[in-house]
Amino acid sequence: MLIDSIIVCGLLYIMVYAKGMKFDNLHSLLAVTALLLMWISYNSFGVYRRHTDTLGSFVKLLKAWSVVVLALVFIGFATKTSTVFSRQVIVTWVILSYFAQINAHIIIQEIRQRLLLNQNEEKFGLLIGASDLGKKLAEKINHNPWLPVNIVGVVDDDESALSSWRVKGVQPMGAIEDLNDIIDENNISDVYITLPIKESHKIEGLYLDLINKNIDVQWAPDIFGMMLVNHSMKEIGGIPLLALSEAPIVGAYAFAKSLFDKIMATIALIVLSPVMIATAIAIKATSPGPVMFKQRRNGWGGEVFEVWKFRSMYVQEEEGEAFKQATQNDPRVTAVGRFIRRTSIDELPQLFNVLEGNMSLVGPRPHPVPLDDHFSKKIEAYFARHMIKPGITGLAQVNGFRGETETVEKMQGRFDYDLHYINNWSIILDLRILFKTIFMFCSSKAY
Repeated sequence: MLIDSIIVCGLLYIMVYAKGMKFDNLHSLLAVTALLLMWISYNSFGVYRRHTDTLGSFVKLLKAWSVVVLALVFIGFATKTSTVFSRQVIVTWVILSYFAQINAHIIIQEIRQRLLLNQNEEKFGLLIGASDLGKKLAEKINHNPWLPVNIVGVVDDDESALSSWRVKGVQPMGAIEDLNDIIDENNISDVYITLPIKESHKIEGLYLDLINKNIDVQWAPDIFGMMLVNHSMKEIGGIPLLALSEAPIVGAYAFAKSLFDKIMATIALIVLSPVMIATAIAIKATSPGPVMFKQRRNGWGGEVFEVWKFRSMYVQEEEGEAFKQATQNDPRVTAVGRFIRRTSIDELPQLFNVLEGNMSLVGPRPHPVPLDDHFSKKIEAYFARHMIKPGITGLAQVNGFRGETETVEKMQGRFDYDLHYINNWSIILDLRILFKTIFMFCSSKAY
């Protein structure tokens, strides 16, 4: 990131002076904005992850840099500063910056490769545990040119797991009790333990035996059979921690998402104000009662808040804590209500919720409290969907899970998409969902 930042800022400085212009405060602001956008975009696309495919890494860089450029163009038009800069300078800077970054990445990759070649000869590794995690780890290691280790075999006491083992170049070599002989016969220098958690009691004994043979030992905890929510590895005071669940958006990411939400919500309210005013008049003219209504829903961290919606039903007496979802051809829905529900216009007042800070543009849809209470008893870890701000639209909604969720299967499908969103959140994913939402306004799946 540091080298890319130097390239981008340095080229902008050179282009400005080559044009005979002064590098003023606006150019400095452009550079700082570009760096901030690069930090967000490059991390979202995984530009700095190690790749086995060189072309694939260049494509990722192109996508990430394109997002930065498009964002700068949008900001320029929104702030009416696009005419301040020389188009020739900006276009040249954009093109040269991309190819300069590619060359820098190629040079760094070549230096790393040469350093690896100058190190010791290729080392041979062994897996202890013929699990699915072991298969995935073996494939990742053996297809990574940056790693000097090549996994050649696997041992396990589970004969059925060994018999079903199918990884090219990695041979089943026997039981764990034969480990010492297998290590000596195959000149093993590295061992990776991928035993299931239920067999973790074996690890200490294996480790003590292996360290006495001067073997490099690494343990990959097989946690992937568990319900993970944005899991990660970290270290605090030298103590390694495996986070099984944590909020995905904190610090600078939370600030960036909140800023994006508020800016876009403000723009949307201005642009859509004629639609909202017309809707309010239509509701008031066709049925008695208020134009909007509030409903208690579960939000971020399970905190209950009141969501705003245009009223789409006839006013009715509340029946205690009873709750009934809207259904297709529901007699409670007004004529205007049917239209605004089908086109999602009834959700537009939630833009005020976004400005208040208790909702986001994109996130898991907030459900009425009684609905959450009902399904939390039927779906495991259901409330994990509250580890992020609820949204006006979400990944589940653009994938067909919109409208009534009258069965556990439908709610499970919505929950799975919500969890996928939490585990894979990025600004880019939010933009994709927003664009898909625009083309789904007239879906017949909402009523």
